[in-house]
Amino acid sequence: MFRLIKTDGRARRGEFTTVHGSFQTPAFMNVATAAAIKGGLSAYDLKNIDCQIMLSNTYHLHLRPGDEVVKKLGGLGKMSGWDGPTLTDSGGFQVFSLAKIRSITEEGVSFNSHIDGRRIFMSPEVSMRIQSNLGSTIAMALDECMENPSPYGYTKASCERTVRWLARCKAEMQRLNSSGDAVNPHQLLFGINQGCCYDDLRVDNMKAIVDLDLDGYAIGGLAVGDTKEDMYRTFALVTDYAPRDKIRYLMGIGTPGNIIEGVAQGVDLFDCVMPARNGRHGHFFTNNGIINIMNNRYALDESPIDDSCDCPVCRRYTRAYIRHLYKAKEALGLRLGVTHNLYFYNNLLRRIREAIEQDRFQQFRHEYQERLDARI
Repeated sequence: MFRLIKTDGRARRGEFTTVHGSFQTPAFMNVATAAAIKGGLSAYDLKNIDCQIMLSNTYHLHLRPGDEVVKKLGGLGKMSGWDGPTLTDSGGFQVFSLAKIRSITEEGVSFNSHIDGRRIFMSPEVSMRIQSNLGSTIAMALDECMENPSPYGYTKASCERTVRWLARCKAEMQRLNSSGDAVNPHQLLFGINQGCCYDDLRVDNMKAIVDLDLDGYAIGGLAVGDTKEDMYRTFALVTDYAPRDKIRYLMGIGTPGNIIEGVAQGVDLFDCVMPARNGRHGHFFTNNGIINIMNNRYALDESPIDDSCDCPVCRRYTRAYIRHLYKAKEALGLRLGVTHNLYFYNNLLRRIREAIEQDRFQQFRHEYQERLDARI
């Protein structure tokens, strides 16, 4: 499934092949939480901004419209119109971030829906069954996403339980894939490395999940209270213990500078809500830093968001017009802003791939890592 094509230092250039098509790595996954990008973008729009893979969320789709409904509609791809690879998050992060009341046992976690308050139970087997109904290309194992920092003793016990849950996820996925009733009988499983910022727990946990011989390995539980320095140290550490021939996924991170650092430490796959969320609020990524389109300086500015960008928005619209749309609270403004930001992220990863191919990634990193995160 994963083919390593080229390295430049620790940075890796590869290709991941699935039953739903291939994508080139390093890659960015566009976050379509409920099978749509917040900001009015459809699966068809994603094709126009060079999206390779779409991420949707198990928790949200389980609540609305219901995973059984998605299955009856032919799965996530058919329902949304997206014909490329998809990844579904297990729902673990949403359970631990949205549910005000929750109870964790060895069997699973009970919690209240943030929508209507009804009681829901999520176990490794339930998470796998929901994701099987969604028919995603890649399913994520159920884990506990802890607050960072958490006490050492609790973190250690949680990591050990997450490994036991992962073994149950693998067994249930194998059963579902061979049942004859799966939307996608070739569904893949990624495990998630946890351990807060405790180096020994992170390393032990990565070794334990690698022993289960999965299709890919993710690093989770970062950017949830830890410092940037701790975050960088952690994922630089654990990639040394991930298999060279398997894809590595850094979950929920982050800024362009974070992504460049992740690539520098051997990460292959990224996702983050930041580009779409910032786009909805008028904060746009450019090759010179981040601009706030609400600023008065752009009221008569007839230049595009980014002079060096060839996205559909920058080819057609001015900063002045887009600012007007935001001020007037026109939905088109949000759509244009999100389109530009997602294109920027996908194009950034394409440029990173080219830099690795040409043995100039370190030069690229030096030139852009701090620059792209700076606010203008």
